[in-house]
Amino acid sequence: MPAPLQDPLLSQLAERCDALHLRQRLGLENDHETRIFGQGRNFFHLENWYSIHSLIRTTLRLGLLYRRGRRNALAIQLRHNAIPLAGLPAAFDGYRVLHLSDPHLDMHPQTPQAIAAAVQGLEYDLCVITGDFRARTYGDYQNALAAMEGIRERFQGEVYAVLGNHDTIRMVPGLESLGVRLLLNEAVRIERGGEALYLAGVDDPHYYRADNLGAACRTIPDGATSVLLSHSPELYRHAAHAGFDLMLCGHTHGGQICLPGGYPLYCNMHAPRRLCAGPWQQHAMQGYTSRGCGVSVVDARLNCLPEITLHRLHCADQ
Repeated sequence: MPAPLQDPLLSQLAERCDALHLRQRLGLENDHETRIFGQGRNFFHLENWYSIHSLIRTTLRLGLLYRRGRRNALAIQLRHNAIPLAGLPAAFDGYRVLHLSDPHLDMHPQTPQAIAAAVQGLEYDLCVITGDFRARTYGDYQNALAAMEGIRERFQGEVYAVLGNHDTIRMVPGLESLGVRLLLNEAVRIERGGEALYLAGVDDPHYYRADNLGAACRTIPDGATSVLLSHSPELYRHAAHAGFDLMLCGHTHGGQICLPGGYPLYCNMHAPRRLCAGPWQQHAMQGYTSRGCGVSVVDARLNCLPEITLHRLHCADQ
């Protein structure tokens, strides 16, 4: 084992995930985690250009929009999304999946409380989080883990997640110790009433391009109903042709700062704008891109409220 993996935390990770993937992810983080241009699927990465964040904030203040934007950032909406799936096992008809994305838990001091309040009292069968637990793309992540620890008890049952471009793979042991199971290019079997569907997740496909659909699909039987968690929707073509029935993702924040009517000024993805927010379809695969429940770059939202989504699966032939 290379010397860097002799660190106790990294030794834990080496036992948890594929050693080659771990070395690649750590190497990419060390080489590129703060790069503004190049790397990943986009050429330009606004989230890494920290000197411009204060300029955006100042512009909003001058336009008398910042205070309203900060209020909006905490006004988390509950959205309902019905998803018809052909071939869905009858036992999963009506199955409810609570979907959160991009909490950026250490960006706005009141975000964790807002998320806890939003999920309180909801009834669902499974909870998934599609990445970006911390605010910055580098450095300390303990504040994000502490915030997650404070709200984990508000989530009922099992919670599955994937890493985003703001997350480091070093967060995995801490998150999993809180009962948040990370899917690192792998799949799990979800059973209900003697039947099953498969939940797969890939590592960040946007910036680190650490996704591996082949590995994620390896244990999924042919013809089984399968759901893919991906931080970004940019894998939509590959996921559809891989045979997934449903893809849940986030990353875009729905634009976060939008024109009236919700038109995003910037989607931060290499994909069609129709995938920026809400439900979409690619061939036979259903998809949904969350607007996210947190904020990035600036702690404000305009014409694009944060959300958590309650997806309800049902048999398409019923």
